[in-house]
Amino acid sequence: FGIEVDADRRLDSHPAVFIRIHAHYSLTGPLGPEKVRRAIDLSLEKYCSVSAMLRHDAGITYSFEVNGERFE
Repeated sequence: FGIEVDADRRLDSHPAVFIRIHAHYSLTGPLGPEKVRRAIDLSLEKYCSVSAMLRHDAGITYSFEVNGERFE
C-alpha cells in the first residue's frame, strides 16, 4: 500500500487553505478493484475526520491502482 497526494492551495490569502486535493493509492495483492473503490469511498466519506473538514473548501478526488492497473 502506498499513497501520493497532490494539492493546490489558495496563495492570495492567509491562511493558505487547500482548494484541490488529489490522492493516488497504489495497492498490490489479491484485491478486487470494486472493493478497493468502496474502501476508499468509505474512508473519505464516513470515517476520515480530516477529509470531512477539508471537503467543504477543497475538491477531493482520487485514483488508484491495483497490481499496476490504474483506475479513476
